Amino acid sequence: QVQLVESGGGLVQAGDSLRLSCVASGRTFSRNAMGWFRRAPGKEREFVAAIRWSGENILSDFVKGRFTISRDNAKNTVYLQMNSLKPGDTAIYYCAARSAASLWMGSNETDYWGQGTLVTVSS
Repeated sequence: QVQLVESGGGLVQAGDSLRLSCVASGRTFSRNAMGWFRRAPGKEREFVAAIRWSGENILSDFVKGRFTISRDNAKNTVYLQMNSLKPGDTAIYYCAARSAASLWMGSNETDYWGQGTLVTVSS
C-alpha cells in the first residue's frame, strides 16, 4: 500500500523559513513525478510545485523566488524549502505523486496523496 507521509510543518513568523519533507513508501517513486499542493482556510486545494525524477520542476507563480522543490530518489523523498514565508502561505500542505513521469499541476491528475501538514505563518 502506497503511503506519503509529510513532516516539517509548524507555526512560524512572517519572513521565516520551513522545510517540508515527504517520504513515500509502498513502492518506489524514483521515476515518477512528485509534488506539493496546499489548501488554505476556506479555499480550494491549489498546486504549489512538482518535480520529475531528473530534477526538472515547475513552481506556481505565487511561490517562485521563495520556494524550492527538490527530491532524493534514493530515499524516495521530496522536499519543499519555503523561504520568506507570508501569512498568505498559511495552509495545509499535501504531498502528491502520480504514476506518470511527467510534471502536472491538476489535483485531478494526482494518483496519491499524503495526509497533509499544517503550516501557519503569523504576521
